[in-house]
Amino acid sequence: MNAVAINCMPIPSAEVSRSLDVSAPRYATYPTADRFVEAFTADQLSQALLQRCQGTAAMLLPLALYVHIPFCESLCHYCACNKIITKRHEHGATYLRYLRREVDLYTASLGAGQAVSQLHLGGGTPTFLTDAELRELMAMLRRSFTLAPGGEYAIEVDPRTIDAQRLATLAELGFNQLSFGVQDFDPAVQKAIHRIQPFDEVFPLVEAARSLCFESINIDLIYGLPQQTPESFEGTLAQLVQLRPGRIALYAYCHQPHRFKSQRRLRAAELPPAGVRLEMLACALSVLEQAGYVYLGMEHFALANDPLSVAKRQGRLHRTFEGYSTRPDCDQISLGVSAIGRMGATYSQNARTLQAYYDSLDQGRLPVVRGLSLTRDDMVRRSVIMALMCHQQLEFESIDLGHLIDCKSYFAAELDALRGLQTQGLVEISETGIQITEAGCLLVPAVVMVFDRYLQADRARARFSRII
Repeated sequence: MNAVAINCMPIPSAEVSRSLDVSAPRYATYPTADRFVEAFTADQLSQALLQRCQGTAAMLLPLALYVHIPFCESLCHYCACNKIITKRHEHGATYLRYLRREVDLYTASLGAGQAVSQLHLGGGTPTFLTDAELRELMAMLRRSFTLAPGGEYAIEVDPRTIDAQRLATLAELGFNQLSFGVQDFDPAVQKAIHRIQPFDEVFPLVEAARSLCFESINIDLIYGLPQQTPESFEGTLAQLVQLRPGRIALYAYCHQPHRFKSQRRLRAAELPPAGVRLEMLACALSVLEQAGYVYLGMEHFALANDPLSVAKRQGRLHRTFEGYSTRPDCDQISLGVSAIGRMGATYSQNARTLQAYYDSLDQGRLPVVRGLSLTRDDMVRRSVIMALMCHQQLEFESIDLGHLIDCKSYFAAELDALRGLQTQGLVEISETGIQITEAGCLLVPAVVMVFDRYLQADRARARFSRII
């Protein structure tokens, strides 16, 4: 294998790393959101909702909910999320009124009381809302949908906006999964990204959440930030292991100042180069593996006894817009500014500004501004890409049976293109399937992008983030 070892974790050689330090989408799903078109409107989503209503219960996918809360009190310079920086908390009450209108449009199509087994509040900062507003939001969702017992009900939390009492309120409201946004514990890095939250403030929050018996506690980290070094990041990892959350999301920083104004405050010269970033990732895999974490695939880890790790071992792991899930593939109603949903063989995205979002709802229309109706080829490729992202392997027979194709013939050109990655030690190709190697696990996007038909025809890839 053409790799060297750092902390017992094989990583691609410097030559291989340089050759693969290219731009690629972040595959939350396939096709990726940058392929959505404005020709897809609320009418197409309404048709997809109608088709769901007309389907037989045995054939329907489970239903999930996502709610985007865009508000943040302060600006984090690295952030690439759709957010609105404000200290005016009265915006929350107005936003809830419009969320209610959007929910009413969905229940008018699907009927009230639809069973939901997954709910995720993201942002922005969901805990920007007051406790009273969170109570109002959850009451509204429960009036409109049936939140199934034993479901996954998650909320993203900014540690700077919460205390033990608020955590208890979240548990009372029915949330059983928390995700703390941390990014890095090093003071120099926190200062550079304008997000000060010392370890000594985060640790008691995690302990409080554990005492409240939340079923899952996740910590978000980012590598590749300004001022980060392998040594400083190893210190952050050591503190992370001390926290011992059940799950960890480890994201690569995506520096695109031409798209995200806040990132223009960061000095490109202070960003670690690709080789150093890869070293940080390899170190993380080694440290976390020794601490008992399982690498789920792209960006995510979980303790060996966590339901996500169990699902991976049993071949039940799925990937959604919000990350990995133990739940089956599902339709997803997504509410709020910029939220991306899935219904049947369609994806849709809401308006990205408050004004456009409010204007659509004032006119009694779903606030969809773009989306995509998937082709048969899209769905075949989605199955391949999801298998590689969730299980780091692909069995040709499963695709053959699931889509009534001959996988090796259908993807002859892609398999030929993978031979180069096989030579570099990133994949192993056999008569029965594809296996991503340990070294290849660091560069999963380089493997899955081979199957991205849109990307292969794209001459403007520079708008994407780089793999390393």
